[in-house]
This record gives sequence, C-alpha cells and structure tokens, in this order.
Amino acid sequence: MLKDLRSTTRLNNGVEMPWLGLGVFKVKEGEEVYSSVKHAIQYGYKSIDTAAVYGNEEGVGKAIRESGIPREQLFITTKVWNANQGYDSTLQAFEDSRKKLGLDYLDLYLIHWPVKEKYKETWKALEKLYKDGSVRAIGVSNFHIHHLQDLLADCEVVPAVNQVECHPQLTQKELQVFCQEQKIQMEAWSPLMQGNLDVPLLTELSQKYNKTAAQIVLRWDLQRGIVTIPKSITPHRIEENANVFDFELSTEDIERIDALNANHRYGPDPDNFNF
Repeated sequence: MLKDLRSTTRLNNGVEMPWLGLGVFKVKEGEEVYSSVKHAIQYGYKSIDTAAVYGNEEGVGKAIRESGIPREQLFITTKVWNANQGYDSTLQAFEDSRKKLGLDYLDLYLIHWPVKEKYKETWKALEKLYKDGSVRAIGVSNFHIHHLQDLLADCEVVPAVNQVECHPQLTQKELQVFCQEQKIQMEAWSPLMQGNLDVPLLTELSQKYNKTAAQIVLRWDLQRGIVTIPKSITPHRIEENANVFDFELSTEDIERIDALNANHRYGPDPDNFNF
C-alpha cells in the first residue's frame, strides 16, 4: 500500500525496501551532499542511494550518523564501480565503501554496470558478502535482459533489484515484465529525465491533478510498481518529490504517459558504454 515515505516493497529475500528514496548522483562531497541527505532524512526519507564513483559516500555517511534516526530505520544503497569489478577487488571495494559510509552493514549493494567478462565474477563476490551478512540484499544496475539471463544461468542468489534508467521517454516495459517474472524489483534512476519535463502531456496532467510535472512522473513510477530515487539538492524540491502519496493517476493517464516512450536515453546504453 502506497501511503507515505515509509511504504515499502518486499524484495525476493523478504527485505523491505522503500518505494521512494533520494539519489545523490553528481551531488558534491562535503556540505552539499551532507545537507541534502540530512534534510531528506529529517523530512522522512528512509532510503538513500549513492555509489563509489559518485565520490560522496563520506558525506552521506556523516549525514546518516548525525540525522538522529536509528540506523535500522534507514535503507542505504551503494554500488561497486567498473574499475573495481572482479572477485577480490569487489570485496575490497565493498569494504572501502562501508568504511567511507561509516556503517556496519549495507542494505543493498549493486553492480553498477555490466562490465563484460567481469560481472559474473563480481556477482560471486556479492553473493559472499550477502551470505556473510555484510549486506541485506544484492542486485545489479543497468542490466539488459540478456545480461540478467546470463547471470541467472548459474548464480546462487537471484538479484533482488535491477536499477536502470527509466522515465516516460524510456519506459523499459519489456525489461520490467522480465524482472517481474524473475521476482527482481525494478528501480528507476534519472526518473525525471534530468529535468527535461517540459512535455505538453505532463503540463496538462500537472494542471489536472494540481501537482508538478515531477510529481506526476514519480507517481507514474510508483503505480507501475517501480522503485524511484529522484535526485535533488534543494530542500523544497526534496520535500516536493516526496509528496506523491496523496493522489492517484487514472489508468488512462498512466497509459498516456506510457505512450511517450521513444526508447530515448539520457545516459549511456549498457551495451555500448565506454568502460
């Protein structure tokens, strides 16, 4: 039930993950990320998503510790970067991230991109971290169906999450169906199309529901069963992005937003990413 920021989806291993969280991609280390994360947590956010390559894990960790919210009430995600993939190097990368965050454990650890010839070895390291209890859930990011099929062929632990670029211009419906069949929770990064929200339909729906275009898109994510992690460093936007639990889009309007799909990416294609 989507009631508020405490609302969760149950992952395939039983762990509860918040439907909406704060992403901190391109948020500067230091005061910028610290104040953003601290404000979000104090406003009620339970989920924070960072990555080793973002270079801001220390600021995220400081904000978590100084938020006044018990650690067990928060859901913290980070990711292993491409240059660190491989079995031993992934284990070391995890430990480096954990220390920077200043946490005893992580809630979710993801493979950031499917690096050819390496992601299966990296996955074995994630399985070890999971079995050792260092992380409550493990998953992947930017995996196409064929990457998932390859991983599922001989993995011991099915990924709990696949975090991918997903927004009205890249609805990822086929991938979502596959993930649902495999009980993998899909999660959207860049849900707000990097601010490219000046779309006539979104403007129309914004007026109809008396919500911002961003709120319309985030609500569309949630009603499709997709976890979403909008990024913002502005306090009122952080609050605004969270106020999506007091209205519901009609089925017709969801379908109209779906129809905006153009298979357009603002980020790299995982099959052609220059690692």
